[in-house]
Parts: sequence; structure tokens; C-alpha cells
Amino acid sequence: MGWQKTFTLSRRSKGCHLITDEVRLQIKDGLEGVSVGMLFLFVKHTSCALTLNENWDKDMDMALDHVVPETLDWLHTDEGPDISRVSHTKASLIGPTISMPITNGALNLGTWQGIYLTEFRHIAHSRQVVATIMYDHFSLP
Repeated sequence: MGWQKTFTLSRRSKGCHLITDEVRLQIKDGLEGVSVGMLFLFVKHTSCALTLNENWDKDMDMALDHVVPETLDWLHTDEGPDISRVSHTKASLIGPTISMPITNGALNLGTWQGIYLTEFRHIAHSRQVVATIMYDHFSLP
């Protein structure tokens, strides 16, 4: 069985943004009654990504800037001053999709884990996320 919803995250500019609470709010109806299942999140954009990380991580953005610096001699420059070529490269490294288990109607994350939107564009953007919950219909009460 499955449940799916597409929702829009609030606008954010460049950085690594903890979105766990925002995601939980958007998927609460889909979590109801799921004893055992999986949540898949997919961001529908090429200049941001989703990841799980420590929910108090302040260094990830700096580290990604070091791995993929904006100062490289980029060939893909036709999308304007918002440095999308850097964004596309970072998004390819991190990826658009994450998955996590659901247990007894709740995300089964580790104590310090959180869901992050890693936004690579300097100008604030709204991002669409597709949430898909898969579960065995026998796991419902």
C-alpha cells in the first residue's frame, strides 16, 4: 500500500536547513496507522538536495563549499549570476532522495538525526518535495 503527497517547503536561501519538523507536519496524515513502513522524500529540483545529518550541524555548508568551490573556472555559465553550475554539481553529490523507516506511526530516526534541505542557490527559492510512504496493508491496526 502507499500514500503520497507533494508539498512546498518555505523559501530558503543558500545553506543547510533543518526541515524535520516541516516534513513531519506535511506527512502526519500519511503516518497515521502505519506500524511498519518506509518514507521516501524526493526534491523536484536540480540545485538543492536532501540529506540526513546530525540535527545541530553548522559546518556542512562550509564543507560543501570547500569540496565544490564557486571560484572554479565553470563552463556552464548561461543561467545567470546565481551560480547554478555549482548548485548542480553539489546536488549531484548529495542527491535528491532520502529514505527512512517508519515505526508505530513515527519516523524512526536516530537520536541526533535530522532531515536537511541543502539549498545551493544564493537567492531564496521554494522547493517542492514528493513524500511517498510505503507500508504493508497488514501493518495497519
